[in-house]
Amino acid sequence: MDIKANLQKVKKTFKNPDCLLVAVSKTKPLHNLREAYDAGIRDFGENKVQELQAKQPEMPADVRWHMIGHLQRNKVKYIAPYVYLIHGVDSYKLLKEINKQAEKNDRAIKVLLQMHIAEEESKFGFDQQELEEMFSDSAFSKLNHVQIVGLMGMATFTDREDQIRKEFRGLKSLFEQLRSRDFPPFVQWSELSMGMSGDYLIAQEEGSTMVRIGSAIFGSRN
Repeated sequence: MDIKANLQKVKKTFKNPDCLLVAVSKTKPLHNLREAYDAGIRDFGENKVQELQAKQPEMPADVRWHMIGHLQRNKVKYIAPYVYLIHGVDSYKLLKEINKQAEKNDRAIKVLLQMHIAEEESKFGFDQQELEEMFSDSAFSKLNHVQIVGLMGMATFTDREDQIRKEFRGLKSLFEQLRSRDFPPFVQWSELSMGMSGDYLIAQEEGSTMVRIGSAIFGSRN
């Protein structure tokens, strides 16, 4: 398998060349990650804390580690010293825990707020009411050790392009609404993460600034 060739092929299809490619390296061996690194990738996405902990010391220091899976509050402390961006912040409780662990490490951790946009029940994420309740809580403005940089959403797993497009469009609309409002300085709406191997082209057409691609780069998972 030629990871460099796969990467070039994926990049050629991009509708938005400025869209950040996060290489989803979960379950993949280190030599695959090193090949991707040698081909220019610096952003790697892992969905399990244990696997991220194992790989992080074995890779170059300039790798930006993205935690893309569902994150349990009791696991935040293990990745707080070095994680670059946590994609799936799906509750206020989790955000507060990230803030607490970031403070212990004397840093600010970048996060995306995950919105529930899919029709499937299994997907995690805020709904709009929960989001507004969090924003209006008095403790929210005191979260000095997180940087909310944008939103993330995963579309319904379906072949229906119209369905996927509608969900991404809805998330983009919310993103634009939030950008027009006043927030504390640690909130900057710069990133809209949507799109994976199966739907990243639709996502880019609908305004995604960050896509997460695994199988198109590394082949299907074991």
